[in-house]
Amino acid sequence: MKIVQLLPELNEGGVERGTVELSRELVKLGHESIVISAGGKLAEQIEQDGGTHIMFDVCSKNPLSAPLRMFQLRKLLKAYDPDILHARSRVPAWLAYLANKKLHIPFVTTVHGFNSVSPYSAIMTKGDRVICVSGAIKSYIQEHYHTADEKITVIPRGIDLEKFDPQNLDAEFIDAFRKEHALENKFIVTSVGRITQLKDLETFISAIAVLKKDHPNVVGLIVGGVREDKQEYFHSLKTLVKSLDLEEQIIFTGSQSKVAEIYALSDVVVSSSKKPESFGRSVAEALALHTPVVATNHGGVLDIIVEGENGFFYPAGESGVLAESIEKCRNLEFDGYRYISEHFSLEKMVQSTVAVYEGIA
Repeated sequence: MKIVQLLPELNEGGVERGTVELSRELVKLGHESIVISAGGKLAEQIEQDGGTHIMFDVCSKNPLSAPLRMFQLRKLLKAYDPDILHARSRVPAWLAYLANKKLHIPFVTTVHGFNSVSPYSAIMTKGDRVICVSGAIKSYIQEHYHTADEKITVIPRGIDLEKFDPQNLDAEFIDAFRKEHALENKFIVTSVGRITQLKDLETFISAIAVLKKDHPNVVGLIVGGVREDKQEYFHSLKTLVKSLDLEEQIIFTGSQSKVAEIYALSDVVVSSSKKPESFGRSVAEALALHTPVVATNHGGVLDIIVEGENGFFYPAGESGVLAESIEKCRNLEFDGYRYISEHFSLEKMVQSTVAVYEGIA
């Protein structure tokens, strides 16, 4: 099969990484993989893995340029003649849906998040088949858009068990990272993901302040890039850190490529999102490396964490409860790699996705 995936950009993020991984695995299975996006630092990886990346503006929300881009996309799709069109975000989905009206290519959408309920968001339910990344997402779109059950397939995001294998870690990176950030003999609590308001890093930082009282060796790592439009928020976090006298405890590392190693060196990973996570990829990845996770008690993470066994839940915004839950994680021991391999492997995700494709191709 020849499969085209469309997404806005190929920078950091769960959707982006999932697209790159699926493209790589499709090529391994003998399929032709094409990814259309406005570009980004992961675009080169598509080509390195044997796929084709096409630079095209499926990112801009400007309605004035949309008709021209739709016609250009139709021409592009006609030339490549794919067997499957797979849209992973709303703008690409609208452009693909309109471009495809005369082409009639089997159309798949993946609903990755709890998007605002609107006609604009409804496009993600217009696929011939609709993939949801968790049971929570399936319930959400059925409640608000009454999407037919037979159109929906729940496919959790797959974890690359080679990359997130405790046996395959870069020990030199871990040693260098520890030294760079003075992490020896520290109690390391980590948040991974782009720095945005939705991640509620204020609560994470406040929880570190609570833990500092009894654990002066605690360190809070905030691992993730800052987009230009989030600089003001980033500065507000730095101000909060200073006001709580945590300048020695909170470390902003910026974007990091070796997140597996960072999960592994952490004592606890926190997912403090205000908004329900559609799946919670970072949670599953951390668990695969035997690192317990504390997460807000909503969304797709409810399918992943087994409370009291590999982590805990807490109410969003409750820094005191978060601190208590982090403390309780110190007593947990579990085989996270086995748990994730049995329930959330990349291989299972790819097999299920190809089955969806084959069902409509």
